[in-house]
Amino acid sequence: MSARLLYVMDPMCSWCWGFAPVAEALIAQAREAGVDTRLVPGGLRSGGSALDASTRKYILEHWQAVHDATGQGFRFDGAMPDGFVYDTEPACRALVTARELDAQGMWRLLKLIQASFYAQGVDVTHAPQLVDLAAQAGFDREAFAAHFASHDSRAATAADFAWVQDLGIAGFPTLLAERNGQLALLTNGYQPLDSLQPLLGRWLQQAACA
Repeated sequence: MSARLLYVMDPMCSWCWGFAPVAEALIAQAREAGVDTRLVPGGLRSGGSALDASTRKYILEHWQAVHDATGQGFRFDGAMPDGFVYDTEPACRALVTARELDAQGMWRLLKLIQASFYAQGVDVTHAPQLVDLAAQAGFDREAFAAHFASHDSRAATAADFAWVQDLGIAGFPTLLAERNGQLALLTNGYQPLDSLQPLLGRWLQQAACA
């Protein structure tokens, strides 16, 4: 029997930032039960053009809703300044790069990317900032930068995006429980820990008995 908890998300998805403490607790719960976990970046926005004023206002309203619902910190003042292109592919690719180099370090990098973007106002759409964060997470700067820029890393990121699209996942965060190749949906969208912890617990018990 093989079982995994799959966390499908985007580091520049505001509800994923709101969900971060919940995800961390659920991942720890799965690991304590001996179940592997895998992060799959889903690609919220890839490419695109600079935000206009109405789109920026719309996004900031979402951020406020996430803050109100979850208590996660946001820096609203100066967020997404003029000319900002909301391209999440580089941040997703940074996580894919980290996953290939050091799966444990990837989780540290995820926290740094999310906190930097949402709580500190750092533009994490560019390689230099992402390499700096990877170094803070314990990665070798030169090795990370080289792998991040490689064709293999771009292809692996695109493959993750395609996998998520093929499953028909339309929103993040999403948690999937996989057992013997079969996927079960735990949540599509934010839910509080007290709703998801018992649900994951029941699935872990079933997986242990299978």
